[in-house]
Amino acid sequence: MIEQAYRFGEQCGLSVWTEDEAGPYQAIPQAGKSWCPQGQPGRQPHEYARGGTAKLLTLFHPATGQLHVQGVSSSCNAVLHPWLKEELRAIVAALPPAQAAQEAETTRALWQRWQEGLSVRFTLLQELPPLRMLLVWDNLAGHKTPELLCWLMAQGIMPLYTPLAGSWLNMAESIQRILADRALSGQHPSSSQQIIDWLEATARGWNGAPTPFVWGGKRQVRRQRACQRRYTLGGSGACTLRRVPCPHDTQPERLCA
Repeated sequence: MIEQAYRFGEQCGLSVWTEDEAGPYQAIPQAGKSWCPQGQPGRQPHEYARGGTAKLLTLFHPATGQLHVQGVSSSCNAVLHPWLKEELRAIVAALPPAQAAQEAETTRALWQRWQEGLSVRFTLLQELPPLRMLLVWDNLAGHKTPELLCWLMAQGIMPLYTPLAGSWLNMAESIQRILADRALSGQHPSSSQQIIDWLEATARGWNGAPTPFVWGGKRQVRRQRACQRRYTLGGSGACTLRRVPCPHDTQPERLCA
């Protein structure tokens, strides 16, 4: 469902956003790329005082590359939820007006469309507004509180949870890695507030010329090509690189490319 959201969500008139909390980033010397002369390696102090940690709350719109961030020292629910509500409320308000009013059954069917195939589904509200946004994020317990879920649905936002060990499905992970590398690589922050300032400044620079993200790319093509070169077998997830010959099969055996 998440991959379908990335590929077809915007085409269906839904704004697809991703959310994640990056960190913690420690106020200690940060490793970075170096072009030091041979025999003169880059050096950092072997003694330092830990100056605390910082985290980065992130909302990312892959279709445009737009980024909303907030540096914090803690990402507990009391900090995360108010920030999320404020940012998401502003994002939804800036979206194009909702389509003409639909029948309640049609509206509910559109919401249920993004729960197909799930073994565990959260309960939808009795009265649902038009669906406006898909929000991809991880499956933290704090993201599943009834109060937050009801608020999201009331705003027309459908949350899509990444499965366990499925953080690679969240494109916010990629933008956070870019921000952290640009802001902290090779630096020696002295406090958590300094880390926050650098990360937020880097995000402002990114928003000055954002780069849209597209799901898939060369890796997906390679995976598809690899699957096409294999013969699947029944009974398990096994496959073969050449077709298993059948006693009654007169076709010549085809080897994989």
